[in-house]
Parts: sequence; structure tokens; C-alpha cells
Amino acid sequence: MKALLHEIRLLLIALQFLTRVPVPAWVGFEPLWLQSCLRHFPLVGALVGLSTALVTAAAAAWWPPVVAVVLGMAFSVWLTGGFHEDGWADTCDGLGGSVSRDKALLIMKDSRLGSYGALGLILLLMLKAVVLTSLATPLIHELGSAQTSHVHEVLLAWTMMAIVWCHAASRLVPVWLIRCLPYAGDADHAKAKPLAMQISTGNALAATLALGLVAGLMWLWLYQAGWPTPTLVRAMSWVLAAMVLCGLWCGLWFRRRLGGFTGDTLGASQQLSEVAGLLAWLALVHPVAS
Repeated sequence: MKALLHEIRLLLIALQFLTRVPVPAWVGFEPLWLQSCLRHFPLVGALVGLSTALVTAAAAAWWPPVVAVVLGMAFSVWLTGGFHEDGWADTCDGLGGSVSRDKALLIMKDSRLGSYGALGLILLLMLKAVVLTSLATPLIHELGSAQTSHVHEVLLAWTMMAIVWCHAASRLVPVWLIRCLPYAGDADHAKAKPLAMQISTGNALAATLALGLVAGLMWLWLYQAGWPTPTLVRAMSWVLAAMVLCGLWCGLWFRRRLGGFTGDTLGASQQLSEVAGLLAWLALVHPVAS
């Protein structure tokens, strides 16, 4: 029971760290718990994704898919405080130009938004909105088929699952980057010092198992609903493959330019992985040639 209570405490700390959601006072806090709570990042991502998916579905009952998607994204940004988006923008500012490592780290610490950051943020959010809208919008031949009279509902359901899975899986990428890369900045002056230290392989594997739990719950829900679970398994596999490639690319990029990771680059890796995963999901579940 003590071990279970501690894991619940770590889950709530991860929730507090990644979102605006307040946690009860009994949770408490110790600096080393911040490092241990990394294994619950995929679960928090799944909760953020589920909340975003529900807001998107509710909005879709009143407005077209593009409006519902943007409202869902706006809710996600509000719920997380733009935590990862801010990291992506700062990474674009620091690594967008041909500057030295020290200069890049200095730029990334600046709270002001530069041209590279603004452009990167606009393009990333726009791409995410377009992908989700394409996933939720029926193609012309789908609308003309008698067998797909509920095509809007079906596509919305697959869009909701994409949101949940990509939010959950993309939170695993920063965990493995922390495991595999050294901290690039000054660890003594890091905003979250425990996250500036490499985590154990066991902690990273625990986070991977947490993502496996999310996958199992999604599969079970689809199975109980009588939907095609093989399609879900393939879609989740494609997303993971895309995120692995994206994570490897990010790791090489950050090591080459900075010598390791920073808090901002972790947020950037999550955002890039989420978009890569959504693109993979769209290519399988709702391709143009279908």
C-alpha cells in the first residue's frame, strides 16, 4: 500500500509539473520525486490527450471539424500552459541560426520570442491543425457511399484516438532523451535541477510500460466497441516508428549543436514527435488514396 500510494503521489507530481491542474496538499514534494515521476509522463500525456479529445468531440457537435480541432488545440495549450510549445519556440530561436553553442544556450534562456521561434511555432501549430482537420474531414467519395453514412462519427472517433495516443506516446520521447543524453546547460542553475540529471534505464523502461498500459486500455475499449482492432494496432505501431525516428533525429541534432539536452529541447522533442505521430496516423487511417 505504501508503494502504491507513492506511485499515486508521483503521478500527481507529474500531472502538476506538466499541466495547470492543482494537486492536493497531502501530495507534498521532494526534489528527487521530480526525477522519479518521469515514468508517469505518458500517463499524464494520455490524460491531456483524452481531455483534448473530449473537448474536440464536444465542439464537433456544434461546428465544422476545423473549428472543433482548433478549439481542442486551444484547450490543450491552456491545460498545459503552453509548456512544450514554449520549449519548441525557444529551441527554434536558439538553434535556428548559425550561432555557437554558448550563444544558442544564451538565446534559449531569453524569455522574449524571436523570429525563428515565432515562425517555428506558427508552422508547427498550423501543421498540427491541418493534419487533425484532414483526419476528421470526410473525403468526397466517402460522403457518396451508402455504407459510410456515419462517416463523420467514425472519423471523429479515430481523430480522438489519434489525439490520445500521440499525446501519450510523445511524452515518452523526452524521457528517453534524458536517459541517453547529458545535460547541455549549467545543471546547478537549471529550473528543474533533478531533470538535469540522467535517469536510470529502469525509470525509462517504467515509462515505456506506462505507455503500454495506455495502448492496452485503448485496444480494450475498441475491442469492446466492436471496432477493427488490427487497424488500431497498425496505427499505433506506425506512430511509434515515426516517433522513434524523430527522437533519434532530435538526439543527434541536440548532441551536435549543444552537446546534450536542455529543458527547452525536451519540449521541442515532444512537439516534433507529436506532429510526426499524427502524420503517420493520418497516412494509415485516412490516406488520400483510400
